[in-house]
Amino acid sequence: QVTLVESGGGSVQVGGSLRLSCAAPERTFNSYTIGWFRQAPEKERLFVAAITWGGGRTNYSDSAKGRFTVSRDNAEKTAYLQMNNLEPEDTGVYYCAADRWGEMTRKIADYEHWGQGTQVTVFS
Repeated sequence: QVTLVESGGGSVQVGGSLRLSCAAPERTFNSYTIGWFRQAPEKERLFVAAITWGGGRTNYSDSAKGRFTVSRDNAEKTAYLQMNNLEPEDTGVYYCAADRWGEMTRKIADYEHWGQGTQVTVFS
């Protein structure tokens, strides 16, 4: 069991950057693959990026590749999503999710635990 709390969202101009954090108090955090998902208004929740429990492997959506970087610090029990060169299409609520010993699946149903989300708005 992990309790995920996202932070770091906000409003930013096109081309700007944000860093999202996903923190958990439980020591079991380092046994969970962490995924990041985005949900735009009235749209389905989509996979953005994921990182394995040890941090050795990552996976990105095509839109995130080259602009976003997922990382984690297991000592701090926190995962991060660094987002650069943001575009209006990146607007939405960003959720982190945990999948124990997961293989960075892009499927929502495979993630057992979810945070409450943090809003990101990119304006021109």
